[in-house]
Amino acid sequence: MKTNTLEFDAQALREKILDLAMRGKLVPQDPYDEPASELLKKNNLKRSIEEPHELPSSWDWITLGSGVTFYNGRAYKKKELLSDDKLTPVLRVGNLFTNSSWYYSDLSLDENKYIDNGDLIYAWSASFGPKIWNGGHVIYHYHIWKLEYDNNVIDTNFLYYFLLDKRNVVGETDLHGSTMKHITKTNMEHLPFPLPPLEEQSRIAAKIAQLFALLRKVESSTQQYAKLQTLLKSKVLDLAMRGKLVKQDPHDEPASVLLEKIKAEKEQLIKEKKIKKSKPLPPITDKEKPFDIPDSWEWVRLGEVAESIRYGYTASAQATGNAKLLRITDIQNNNVNWNMVPLCNISDMKLKDLSLHKKDILIARTGGTIGKNYFVKQIVEPTVFASYLIRVRNINKKVSNFIQYVLDAPIYWNFISAKKSGTGQPNVNAAKLENFIFPIPPLEEQNRIVDKIINLIDLFNVGKSFMK
Repeated sequence: MKTNTLEFDAQALREKILDLAMRGKLVPQDPYDEPASELLKKNNLKRSIEEPHELPSSWDWITLGSGVTFYNGRAYKKKELLSDDKLTPVLRVGNLFTNSSWYYSDLSLDENKYIDNGDLIYAWSASFGPKIWNGGHVIYHYHIWKLEYDNNVIDTNFLYYFLLDKRNVVGETDLHGSTMKHITKTNMEHLPFPLPPLEEQSRIAAKIAQLFALLRKVESSTQQYAKLQTLLKSKVLDLAMRGKLVKQDPHDEPASVLLEKIKAEKEQLIKEKKIKKSKPLPPITDKEKPFDIPDSWEWVRLGEVAESIRYGYTASAQATGNAKLLRITDIQNNNVNWNMVPLCNISDMKLKDLSLHKKDILIARTGGTIGKNYFVKQIVEPTVFASYLIRVRNINKKVSNFIQYVLDAPIYWNFISAKKSGTGQPNVNAAKLENFIFPIPPLEEQNRIVDKIINLIDLFNVGKSFMK
């Protein structure tokens, strides 16, 4: 079942914070701060010819290389990378991101080939990014730079946040290399760097850290709530399928009578040649029933209540045609943007057979969305559905309201997990869907169950809105 995504883009917010910070719009300027122009004079910093955007009057643009020296690590021969953890660790780019496997060295190197806690480093090949090192005394690899600068001119954390925004680095720098992309030291040294007063650099870095911490907290809470929401919905649907979500009413017409009516209606449609007669489905055995249900309910196969279970139309989407072609990609979020649905050409006979109606249910039969269903609430006619979808059309349209939630419930997803087939891409076929068993309540109780589910899901969504 698909996991809920965040209701906000945390990465976009981080990028916005960093952008405001480098434009002098994150914290107010203090007129008592020593302006950056004085830092330039005292330290022979080189003004940048490039000025990507406007800065506060107390700031200045410099070339990054005039204030920062980039030291390369060492390129190692294979025989120099040892496994003895009593020796000095060798920091490689992978250790900064995903690789927990370390090598060690017994070499004695120049001082600038080592890094210690508090040093600012930058990975410049394959994976890019800065890090304020906190892993002890190590030797660092050639694909990492060690940055040295005057702390009375450039604040470590401010420089770190400048480098963290790839728009400032990768976005302004040429990438080279056919097999392993990297950033050249020359391009890094020529980057325009916005230099605020030293005191303001510190305030900006502190504000970014505060906002990022808040973002992480909100992001974590939102993710936790999304997981909780999924669990709660699953629990509600499970209770609904077991007859434990609403009370039974002894005055309701039992489900057995409803099924007899559906059977009679289906036989009439066959007699009128509106649908074809299908092969009889096997009776449901006690072994197949996964749990007990109320006495007024019945176990039923989907094929017994369905008018038809059909595969979609194999056609190419195009700009012109006589029918809309609804695809898996069009129903990803349970809401169709009909302006984005392409057209196709289809014969009148096939159009009549494969057209979509309100309260049809579409099921994705393959790929990453296998089993996902879409309940057709509205339709732009004429519309057909693509070949990777299966259409379930129920004889009694009122039953469709309940079945759409059956197809979200754990009983259905357990069935899908057990019935995936195919040696290549897994799929669920129409024959297996026909044999899917589920519990069906009296029609009046179905309506009460559907109303209760909707109310509870709305309640979950209200809770979710507070997490934004």
